[in-house]
Amino acid sequence: MKRKTLGLVHTSATLVPVFAQLCKAKLPGVDTFNIVDDSLVRAIGLRGSLTADIARRVAGYITSAESGGADFVLVTCSSIGPAVEAAAPFAGVPVLRVDEPMADRAVQAGRRIGVIATLPTTLNPTADLVERRAGLAGKVIELTSRLCEGAFDALMSGDAAKHDTMVAAALKELSARVDVIVLAQASMARVVDTLAAADRRVPILASPPLAIEYLATVL
Repeated sequence: MKRKTLGLVHTSATLVPVFAQLCKAKLPGVDTFNIVDDSLVRAIGLRGSLTADIARRVAGYITSAESGGADFVLVTCSSIGPAVEAAAPFAGVPVLRVDEPMADRAVQAGRRIGVIATLPTTLNPTADLVERRAGLAGKVIELTSRLCEGAFDALMSGDAAKHDTMVAAALKELSARVDVIVLAQASMARVVDTLAAADRRVPILASPPLAIEYLATVL
């Protein structure tokens, strides 16, 4: 039987090793390759939203991954999620936006769902996805969104400690009010490991491991 190939489309080079490690652990029989363009998120930041020209570029990368031999395409950035969903029906192979399995898990986990992000451009698409997946599952949910204003800028300017402190404070505050927390950005997952057990009162979900676990069931 021919080995399957997974094409990963990233908007940050920092995600390549994260997913390489997960794929090695959970998809040992699957070959992978990466496409990275970090100008996509910068363009969304400059324009303030996901515009048609950015969506066309995302669709182009999905086509490119398919041409490169991918049997399945995973797009690892939530900010471009809506563009991924728009392009998927036109691809010749299955396409997954990274946060879909996480949204489904959150909807199963509880009624009161918290969504946390350090960028508004990621918060809104993730919150929207959770609400739509709840609708598909026939679940009524109560969504609480939290934006850690300034945390992303701190991370980009090299102050990871400030970013982590801000995210940790928001996670603690949110965990007292919801049944499950969804991290809108994979870059926040490392903060979860630093929390004391008392501050991790509810499940805190990150998209990379859940997406790869899902792919392990289909690939």
